[in-house]
Amino acid sequence: MNDITRVYYPFRLRMGLENPLMTNLQLAIQFFLQLGIILIVCRIMGMIAARFGQPQVVAEMIAGVCMGPSLLGLFLPEWTEALFPKESMKVLFPVSQLGLALYMFIVGLEFRVDIVRKRFGSSVAVSLAGMAAPFVLGSMVGWFLHEHTALFPKATSLTNAMVFMGASMCITAFPMLARIIHFKGLAGTTMGTVAIGAGAIDDAAAWGMLAFVLASFNGDFSHALVSIGGGIGYVLLAHLVIRPLLSRYAVGMEARGKVSDGEFAFFLSLMCFGSWWTDYIELHAVFGAFVMGSAMPRGIVNRVIIERTQPLAVALILPLFFTFSGLNTRLGLLNTGYLWMLCGAVLIAAILGKGGACWAAARASGISNKEAMGIGVLMNARGLMELIIINIGLQKGIISAEIFAMLAIMAVITTLMASPIFERLVGTGTFKAEEVEPGKEI
Repeated sequence: MNDITRVYYPFRLRMGLENPLMTNLQLAIQFFLQLGIILIVCRIMGMIAARFGQPQVVAEMIAGVCMGPSLLGLFLPEWTEALFPKESMKVLFPVSQLGLALYMFIVGLEFRVDIVRKRFGSSVAVSLAGMAAPFVLGSMVGWFLHEHTALFPKATSLTNAMVFMGASMCITAFPMLARIIHFKGLAGTTMGTVAIGAGAIDDAAAWGMLAFVLASFNGDFSHALVSIGGGIGYVLLAHLVIRPLLSRYAVGMEARGKVSDGEFAFFLSLMCFGSWWTDYIELHAVFGAFVMGSAMPRGIVNRVIIERTQPLAVALILPLFFTFSGLNTRLGLLNTGYLWMLCGAVLIAAILGKGGACWAAARASGISNKEAMGIGVLMNARGLMELIIINIGLQKGIISAEIFAMLAIMAVITTLMASPIFERLVGTGTFKAEEVEPGKEI
């Protein structure tokens, strides 16, 4: 028994935390301990990552993996078991999903549909290329893994394996993409506009593919129709009905120059209902939160919501999602040279398919080579969205823990690459923001 176990085990025993069926009070005790440790570790990793020019989100991805079985659990398994007992995941998971939804709601609040419209053609071209090439390569990888290895669960069909791997390769780190564009002052530029538009289209398509896989896995394609149809209907409702009504409602707030606590709570409730609906139709809560955020009135409303929500969501709750993902990532399962070779093949297919194809499409649509390279680098990052999609795949039993580890490594490496390669190839400070006609900003 090591030092932490010798000290912490009697406390856990006294509080009843060793009981596999923990009470609500015991779960709360464990949760506060977990939260405190997670926040400290994420901030320490953030300070280290900042020295290498990496954003906090990247640090939290790495911190999550470090706190899981891949590092802490490998060398000090008693610590991992003491800090993250299985029963406590029932609390950690829903709170992490709340943090994720709030973060995507904020991204939606900052989304500029008006600017995307100005470069819609280029965004679509980059998006199509950024989906087609990685989907083909991902499908080929899925076919090989399904037919020539035992890595996919037996319940996963060849079609499910190919479509899931294709969707995993297609995904873009849309939240991180938005943060990098903001951080580097690219909002409103051709590069930032095309990248954010293409990223939004790519991720919507990837969720549609995931809906297909889930429906096929369950043996009922009516679920896919409900998911895709329900998602399209929700977008139309949010932008054709809710947005105009909220815009009229916001006139009074603009005149007063403030948003009351009740109004703030109302806007958050809309986010919750949107997240509930898209979770209910199996498109995931992040999609509903983002769409509802993009439908919020601009001006004082989105400024106040962001000011009140962002610090809590980003600093306190979102790190829980990365920790939850890290607890599911077991790099130790990749214990042979062959498995690491397969992991390398996944990584190469992801980089060539996404980054290369997006660069080529941007060039073909008339964008300069420097800006096209920037778009390719930004679109290649998988980050948060990749972790979401593979967590769903693991929870549903579509992929194994080994494939989860490979895709998690791909997500971390492609995200780590984005900022330094962007600086090396493109730099910052030389791109002019596009002007928007008065009254068109939303």
